[in-house]
Amino acid sequence: MIIALDGMGGDNAPGEIIAGALLSLSEFEDIHIHIYGNEEKMAQYLKEHPRLKVIHCTEKIEAEDEPVRAIRRKKDASMVRMAQAVKDGTADACVSAGNTGALMAAGLFIVGRIEGIDRPALAPTLPTIDGQGFVFLDVGANSDAKPAHLQQYAIMGSIYAEKVRGIQTPRVGLLNIGTEVGKGNDLTKAAYDLLSEAPIQFVGNVESRDILSGPADVIVTDGFTGNMVLKTIEGTALGFFSMLKEVYGASLKSKLSAAMVKDGLKGLKKKMDYTEYGGAGLFGLNSPVIKAHGSSNANAILNAIRQARTMVEFDVCGTIRRTVGKVEAE
Repeated sequence: MIIALDGMGGDNAPGEIIAGALLSLSEFEDIHIHIYGNEEKMAQYLKEHPRLKVIHCTEKIEAEDEPVRAIRRKKDASMVRMAQAVKDGTADACVSAGNTGALMAAGLFIVGRIEGIDRPALAPTLPTIDGQGFVFLDVGANSDAKPAHLQQYAIMGSIYAEKVRGIQTPRVGLLNIGTEVGKGNDLTKAAYDLLSEAPIQFVGNVESRDILSGPADVIVTDGFTGNMVLKTIEGTALGFFSMLKEVYGASLKSKLSAAMVKDGLKGLKKKMDYTEYGGAGLFGLNSPVIKAHGSSNANAILNAIRQARTMVEFDVCGTIRRTVGKVEAE
């Protein structure tokens, strides 16, 4: 199995990206990693490894680049070459911590959509209080959505939760403003009916205040709403830990008490860190494309590569293709 890795994408590239690749090669003996990037800039971080190959690229997609224009103009960019390798069949999956919009464009225009999928979805796995986590989609691949798109998101999320996360019969919920049937706008009302007919275990509407309590293994919504919810969760978590730091650093007494609960706080922070679950998958493409967090460290890259490996191993994209084909035929 060959995983293509964007060595120049992300805030901590190329050092942490390469460190994550080396960790992955130590953990998984059945993968090879092809890392794309500027060989001169990566040289100081690279180590010889029989299953690591470096492909030199002269260009890099920057965070401020306009996504579609960058993909079309920067043909020798690490992200473009990585996606092209997947399309050509010289790699089985790809991982990048770079420009999210550009990666979505590369996935759509280079790797390509699965036939029958109207729109791909960006799907991270978010933490829950019980530590189980849930797949949340869409968080920004498409701002607008139709009811049929949410049905496809639900099917893709359910397959991923079963194949990659090992959940026997994943519970799928629809994000809404109330749990009662008939709640919401025209989109959620129509989507509710379609999800009820889909080959999934649909558990009904889920309110945003409950999502971290684990009411479902997969929660679907349109990309605009999903992105707002994701960033609200991130901002709330950052604000909460900032306030805790302020409280525990206010006096000698509070600093002593902080020392006593230090390990517990570290555990809590790790539990609520969604990079522990890997990156966000771009579901609906012909091959696995994983978006790692922009500030990914080596461990986050390891988890994203683990995620890509599992998607290839259990043929998640093929299962999505077959399931959507059956739904369309009915």
